[in-house]
Amino acid sequence: MNSRKTGYWLMKSEPEAFSIDDLKRKRQEPWDGVRNYQARNFMRDGMRPGDRIFFYHSNCATPGIVGIAEVATDAYPDPSQFDPESKYFDPASSREKPRWMLVDVKFVKKLKRTIRLDELKGHDVLVETPLLRKGNRLSVMPIAADHWKYILSLE
Repeated sequence: MNSRKTGYWLMKSEPEAFSIDDLKRKRQEPWDGVRNYQARNFMRDGMRPGDRIFFYHSNCATPGIVGIAEVATDAYPDPSQFDPESKYFDPASSREKPRWMLVDVKFVKKLKRTIRLDELKGHDVLVETPLLRKGNRLSVMPIAADHWKYILSLE
């Protein structure tokens, strides 16, 4: 029996590249192209199937949390690192020693409204979330269980 508690995460995507509507349409998708070691380590070492994810639209007119997804698989090597035609190709990575990992994520729901970044910044209880820490630009980050519940209450 697995006694591990559910993990909570936030994953950022630019909506022009891959939006919550894209995930809803596809139902499940590999979260490829992560090329930051800390973000990779979160996926590789921290994420487990069943963990919950805030889907966050970044680099757009209204950045914020737009939906909920779930980790669908354990981490596995990101195939794009081996493809010379991919913008995520990494010639230093090999199939024997892959450098980059990913997880598949599956759609759970689209929020009724976007919980905007500027709105999140207005809640003192969230000041310690990695998303709001100055200088944090990670595309994958953990969310504390109490912050997860609080953010959901804002919907």
